[in-house]
Amino acid sequence: MLKWIDIDAVAVLDGGFSFWVDQELPTTTEVIANHETAYEPHLNDHLIIEADEIANSSDCLLLDARSADRYRGENETIDPIAGHIPGATSVPFMENLQGGMFVNAEELNTKFVQLFGQHKADQVVCYCGSGVTACHNILAIAHAGLGMTKLYPGSWSEWITRE
Repeated sequence: MLKWIDIDAVAVLDGGFSFWVDQELPTTTEVIANHETAYEPHLNDHLIIEADEIANSSDCLLLDARSADRYRGENETIDPIAGHIPGATSVPFMENLQGGMFVNAEELNTKFVQLFGQHKADQVVCYCGSGVTACHNILAIAHAGLGMTKLYPGSWSEWITRE
């Protein structure tokens, strides 16, 4: 999401803060003063896609990051309609993790290269229920060295409101 607003110097702490603490790496309780800066975002709109573009595209690969049971419409606890966008492939974001950390980049690369088939990263669209966990798949794909895919921010919650 930060790359969408043109911030390239970003990183994710693999395993999260709890892993950092478990490894007895340095922490502090010191409060750091923030300094006000001016920032004008430049949106990288090529990293997102809207519903109409998906509906009218014949060459995008849709990856659904929700759990497989939600994808299949068997356990919809959030949205009033169950199921998935026609043509989408189930790629639950939790499968990118092992023991709370990312699966190694080589394994992720193998998995996603097989899923991509002939598609390039910029033809791949990640979505979920509301556009949040889809970002996990986008990060996993980037971690695998395959580049940046697109996000459908409205995701399933928006898709089901369309006629």
